[in-house]
Amino acid sequence: MKTRQLGRSGLTVSELGFGCMGMSFGYGPTTLSRQEQIAVIRAAHDRGVTLFDTAEAYGPYINEELVGEAIAPFRAGIVVASKFGFDIQDNQIVGLNSRPEQIRKVAEASLKRLRVDTIDLFYQHRVDPNVPIEDVAGAVKDLVSQGKVKHFGLCEASPTTIRRAHAVQRVSVLQTEYSLWTRDPENGILQTVEELGIGFVPWSPLGQGYLTGKLGDDATFGEADLRSTFPRFAPEELKANRPLLALVSKVADRKGATLAQIALAWLLAKKPWIVPIPGTRSIARLDENLGAANVELSAEDLRELDAALVHAPIRQPRLSEAHMSFIDR
Repeated sequence: MKTRQLGRSGLTVSELGFGCMGMSFGYGPTTLSRQEQIAVIRAAHDRGVTLFDTAEAYGPYINEELVGEAIAPFRAGIVVASKFGFDIQDNQIVGLNSRPEQIRKVAEASLKRLRVDTIDLFYQHRVDPNVPIEDVAGAVKDLVSQGKVKHFGLCEASPTTIRRAHAVQRVSVLQTEYSLWTRDPENGILQTVEELGIGFVPWSPLGQGYLTGKLGDDATFGEADLRSTFPRFAPEELKANRPLLALVSKVADRKGATLAQIALAWLLAKKPWIVPIPGTRSIARLDENLGAANVELSAEDLRELDAALVHAPIRQPRLSEAHMSFIDR
């Protein structure tokens, strides 16, 4: 596995990371035992992955505990990313909370759950409109000075917010949804982070599974699966958005690759400081995802993939209005 520099932050990680969320949260209950979940995470490390992404909100809490146990044997050689910013009461997310005292509290709890002395990358999970971003950056700056955090990150932040935070404490990484069917970051976000030397980590680089081509038009999602609330995953939209996959399939067939590998290779080809974090509960899917690093896309391939969204526009927004209320715009 090759490595990449996440901007000018000094963070060097594998060119593909591992998103751990799906083990515990977001995609419905898992059928895997705890030891089987740990085995998948450790298999990622065995194959060269060095960036592992989690958050207190995933579960809540249980994903950090799982990751802490899984990474214990190889902690020294990896980058562990976690997040703060949600208000969690009685194990339920009820809103946002990025007050400095809450950030400090979350950091202490995350350190214990992850079984680490330092959180390598600590993201604000969502921008809190009730707390000035300068106060958030200042709180993280204090944690950095205390050695409890190494790098500060933001998620789903606007260019203005990124600049304001960066003026107080260097923002090392921005994490925002970005994929073949979600291109919002191309309108100012990527330009801002490139200018400031900030690395970029796309979440849901496989479009919550849609870009794998393995979801049928009749797919259904339980209440515990976030996709049940996302407009693009309504049955009629799954079918309506199928033309995009047909266009991507043409490149995949030509390259002898899967749809998932093309989707990840496209992101890797965009910029050398982009590091996608696909997640999976399957070692077979893990191997498929990591195989994307061996797929080389030509300039013509990239033009064809970039044009796919023009020829087959995606119906419906990426998130519901309820979820979009947490996005800094």
